[in-house]
Amino acid sequence: MSKKDSAGVAQILAYLNEKNRPFSAQDVFTNLQKQCGLGKTAVVKAMEQLAQEGKIREKVYGKQKIYFADQSQFADVSDAELKKMDARIAEIGNEVQTISQSCRQLDTELKELNSSLTTAEMKAQIQELQAECSGYRERLEEIKSAKNHVTPEERQKVYKERETYVKEWRKRKRLVTIRKNIYSQLQNLPRRQNVNLFFNDAAVTDMVEAILEGYPKSKKQFLEEAGIETDEDHKVTMPNI
Repeated sequence: MSKKDSAGVAQILAYLNEKNRPFSAQDVFTNLQKQCGLGKTAVVKAMEQLAQEGKIREKVYGKQKIYFADQSQFADVSDAELKKMDARIAEIGNEVQTISQSCRQLDTELKELNSSLTTAEMKAQIQELQAECSGYRERLEEIKSAKNHVTPEERQKVYKERETYVKEWRKRKRLVTIRKNIYSQLQNLPRRQNVNLFFNDAAVTDMVEAILEGYPKSKKQFLEEAGIETDEDHKVTMPNI
């Protein structure tokens, strides 16, 4: 056995005696991989060797082997000592919970600090905001010093006129002023005798729909031939009021 293997065996024995609890070969390999530098096969052989020499104990559970320290090397522990150990374990467990909670709080604070602006970034942002505020102040002074202000009454009057015009626009959107043009188109249309020819604005839309029932072409073609122009033709959108 090489010096490295001998050192590894000694480390495994010391580890099992120190922890004094059951381990599988995989557990020992995982926990001591960095310390002893042995491969898994070497760890298995070392633990089997220690078990054969009687330095550790081995228990077989099906295909699984469990190894633990030889308990005969430890002194007997009284019930009082066991209770003392249990109390110490509970005390340490409470300390672990307290420390874990503190760590979580510190981690939360750290994340908040990392997401916050640095001092330099805050100074730069303050300068940007100050410059923006300065521009707003200048703009406000220009507005205040202007002589062509619109009074509230004038503004209200404009709003009312706009509302009136838009309502009229919406009302007439469905109407088409096609009096002479549509009449000339009717001369060549079938079922002309079934069309009620009233040339007032309120009846134009219904008349167009009646014509289209017997018109052999599409509505768009009919409107083009009749000389009817729509808002869509001029890409005009009615504003909202």
